[in-house]
Amino acid sequence: MAKQLIDYYSHIGKMYVATDCIIFGFDSGELKLLVFKRRVEPNKGLWSLIGSFVEIDEDVDKAASRILKEITGISNVFFEQLMAYGKVERDPGYRCISIAQYALIRIDDYDEKLVESHGAFWYKFEDLPTLALDHNLMVLDGLKRLRRRAKYQPIGFELLPEKFTIPQLQALYEAIYQRKLDSRNFRKKVNSLNVLIKLDEKDKTSSKRGAYLHKFNHENYNKLLLSGFNFEI
Repeated sequence: MAKQLIDYYSHIGKMYVATDCIIFGFDSGELKLLVFKRRVEPNKGLWSLIGSFVEIDEDVDKAASRILKEITGISNVFFEQLMAYGKVERDPGYRCISIAQYALIRIDDYDEKLVESHGAFWYKFEDLPTLALDHNLMVLDGLKRLRRRAKYQPIGFELLPEKFTIPQLQALYEAIYQRKLDSRNFRKKVNSLNVLIKLDEKDKTSSKRGAYLHKFNHENYNKLLLSGFNFEI
């Protein structure tokens, strides 16, 4: 039961608070974004980020966790608050401030049927349609934040499957930065971080010789998350 609140500010005009989730995924060498068609006015039927109003007894981060769980079926999603969007005219429905969150999920982890039931769809960035409200701006800001953070913390690794090859890891960073990286320099830089465990297994889907699979050393990975590093390539 929600705690009964005393409204000491009843003389002030009211507005809504929402949170919108910029959900990034990585699939087949491409960075993708999860969007869905709005089911309510205004802008009903337009593609949109997935969001919700924040309940009166709900923390903003709890609201984001709720949305991500409802849409993807995943509980432990990496997400981070991006910024607040509060222009007076941003939402023609009513005065509303949105606190955007960007999230990283492994595309092979989510509940496909659950996502489809919400009418959601993974779009490649180059094919992304015009989104409702100011959501295109949120996406651009989220991508800028992801690129900045990926230089100093290994958060991009959150988008990879449990086992992956170094070429797959390089393809992820090329997708984030939207440019080609030198393979030799990339491999040297990654190995210097001491966060990968080389396995005896190989991925032979792209060649007969195959490439060794790796997984993360989570202890060293968590240390890098705390201390940061320079991942300039």
